Amino acid sequence: MKAGGLSVTLIESPEIRAIGVGEGTWPTMRSSLERMGVSETALFRECDAAFKQGGQFIGWTTGAAGDSYYHPLMVPQGFSQVNLVPHWLREGGGTSFCDFVSPQGRLCDAGLAPKTITHGEYRAVANYAYHLDAGKFGPFLATHCKEKLGVRHVLADVVSVNQRENGDIESVLTRQVGAVHGDLFIDCSGFSALLLGRALGVGFKDCGDVLLCDAALAVQVPFATPDAPMASHTIATAHEAGWTWDICLPTRRGVGYVYSSRHTSEEAARETLLRYIGPQHKDLPVRKIPIRAGHRETFWKNNCVAVGLAGGFLEPLESSAIVLVELSAKLLAEQMPACREVMDIVARRFNEVTMYRWGRIIDFLKLHYVLTQRTDTAFWRDNVDPATVPQRLKDLLTLWKYQSPWFFDELDRLEEVFPAASYQYVLYGMGFRTEVMPEDTVDTAATAARFVSENERITGELSTRLPRNRELLNKIYQFGLQPV
Repeated sequence: MKAGGLSVTLIESPEIRAIGVGEGTWPTMRSSLERMGVSETALFRECDAAFKQGGQFIGWTTGAAGDSYYHPLMVPQGFSQVNLVPHWLREGGGTSFCDFVSPQGRLCDAGLAPKTITHGEYRAVANYAYHLDAGKFGPFLATHCKEKLGVRHVLADVVSVNQRENGDIESVLTRQVGAVHGDLFIDCSGFSALLLGRALGVGFKDCGDVLLCDAALAVQVPFATPDAPMASHTIATAHEAGWTWDICLPTRRGVGYVYSSRHTSEEAARETLLRYIGPQHKDLPVRKIPIRAGHRETFWKNNCVAVGLAGGFLEPLESSAIVLVELSAKLLAEQMPACREVMDIVARRFNEVTMYRWGRIIDFLKLHYVLTQRTDTAFWRDNVDPATVPQRLKDLLTLWKYQSPWFFDELDRLEEVFPAASYQYVLYGMGFRTEVMPEDTVDTAATAARFVSENERITGELSTRLPRNRELLNKIYQFGLQPV
């Protein structure tokens, strides 16, 4: 602590490069950056950022031609007022659940942006997150924090940790600048977990028995032409032993194959990845990234809290890793202990909330696998083995056979990482069926019909007035967005 407030020092190795497993974010990133005072125009210009309006999942349900669904970032129309699931089950006909309740899937099909150049920074007509160059995003944020927020940035390698008798960290010893002292240490040292794991001895809970993927191969694919169309969503395509992500940035695509080494070899995985990319793969360097699905047994011990990969990692599905960084940082900022005397109390709260969030993310990611009807390879068969499914998810799947997840399912917890709307999109996108409920009251049925009609109207309106993804990005580069 310093007189008048907090003093923040970031120690960053000048040698270790960022992991950069994925390049997609969750919509919370917009509010995080806006609170930090980051210019959204600068983000687009300096981080090769683009719009992300959700995820398209191809081949996850049956693997047959045409097997595809969207998990958009907009909640269903009237979500807080009426549950449209029973109405869709009765009246939806051949319309997908996403198209029945939201315009965003059709916006993605058309390659449209979620806003126009007249919308201010962080404002939009359709909810969105970002695709961005992770290698540029880190330095961009570091510069902003140094110049605008007064963060002290130290380029140095941590070689050891000095502890007090009670186990607290007194300082970290660096090779270049010596000891750096502090009251609270945030471990952002990645998979190595130098502080919480190595120094304080907090163990790691392996979740590889639930989430089977344990490696990824990543490659950067240039566009054939500078004006090539850009998808405004992440494309996740299922394969024999895992899935590929495909993310469009203005200058290239980020593509990676997440797979289980228990179900395929690295050589076969590489062949799958290059076959997906097509002829453009020639001479492109492929980087392998090991994945150990799991998290620390606790996240805050003594005066040290782990955020990011130091706390754990699962797999880059649904941008779950980066949203946990955001939520952990927000929780820490809001609950910052005033002194050491109350730190352990705050730590218990932090650990309870964070452990809950990790559990719910594991449930949600597993949901994508356990709903599959694929039996063509051992990978998909093993993913539906009841022994790999958490008990809470089993109970929810039983419940959802008779009543669908909805708005009120979230009221027991603030800031659910994935809201009930997300569960609806995945469940009904993958063919899950909830028994048709008894007929609604006249008022409820009328309300549902009104919101469905409103969705059709909004879809038609947005489809004619929104620009294409690349068209809007070019205008942002040229003119910028209006600051809010």
